[in-house]
Amino acid sequence: MLRSDVLILALITGACTWGFRYLPLRMDLSDLNRDGPLARFLAATGPAAIGSLFVAAVMPYLQHQGITQWPLVAGVLAVAVVFAATRAAVVATLSGAIVYGGMTALI
Repeated sequence: MLRSDVLILALITGACTWGFRYLPLRMDLSDLNRDGPLARFLAATGPAAIGSLFVAAVMPYLQHQGITQWPLVAGVLAVAVVFAATRAAVVATLSGAIVYGGMTALI
């Protein structure tokens, strides 16, 4: 059974994620100053979220000695190389997932 504190945390996180994704689409940002604090905050939110998710995904690999790290290394390298070559985040992400999954299946 799911503990109530985990459920509450998941609901709060989901509501905040929904707000960050939905509300900027509904706000009129046409007259927003590009150098203002709100514009800088919105521009920094995406990379900060990606960095946070990356750290959360990598920490189990770095904390446990028994886990092989080759799939992680290969997946991260695939994302970096494909993104540098194509500048397409979707293609890079899918490439990293495929390489990571393939390496995991081989080990």
